[in-house]
Amino acid sequence: MTRGGQGLARVAVVVRAGAAPLWWLGVLAAGIGSLAPGLTGRRIGVLAGAALFVLAAAAVAGSRRKRYAALAASAARAGKHDVLQDRAVTVRNWRRGNRWWLLLAFLAALGSAFAVPAAGGMALAGCGVGLWLKSAWLGRRERDGEALLWVRVDWLRGGAAQPAGKRVKAYRSTGIAAGDAAPGGARKKSPALV
Repeated sequence: MTRGGQGLARVAVVVRAGAAPLWWLGVLAAGIGSLAPGLTGRRIGVLAGAALFVLAAAAVAGSRRKRYAALAASAARAGKHDVLQDRAVTVRNWRRGNRWWLLLAFLAALGSAFAVPAAGGMALAGCGVGLWLKSAWLGRRERDGEALLWVRVDWLRGGAAQPAGKRVKAYRSTGIAAGDAAPGGARKKSPALV
């Protein structure tokens, strides 16, 4: 970075980075947890888990939408000296910074199986689905506005990897073709060979 440029990470990629680990850890915890009879029994545990899955997905998908929308509406154009972080680097940084929280969430979901089988794991998986839904919502906003949203990398450091957290003052925007991630944070599809 030279002449005052900033390192920028895609907002949707940061949101989406936790989706896969939460989903797979949740599925694993639910599968292991369903083996234990628990205090409530498996049937009640799975029914409670299904309700928690839906509630967790809805809560995570809908949380802080007004803050995201306000930051997106006031996004300034990225400068020519700003450095756009690769999708893989953003995902790796998020997962490294949150690995202990992911491990604690997994252990809590496993531990809850002794009381309510599978419910904790299904709630964890619901959080992952909620993050996918939120990144899809951000992707629709990006496509509609024909601008990708970026956040300064230094605002995501120190365990505060929240692209709409208190440390984040503003977003930057670029054209829809910038970077190596599609709107919503997914990998860009390579063009088909003819």
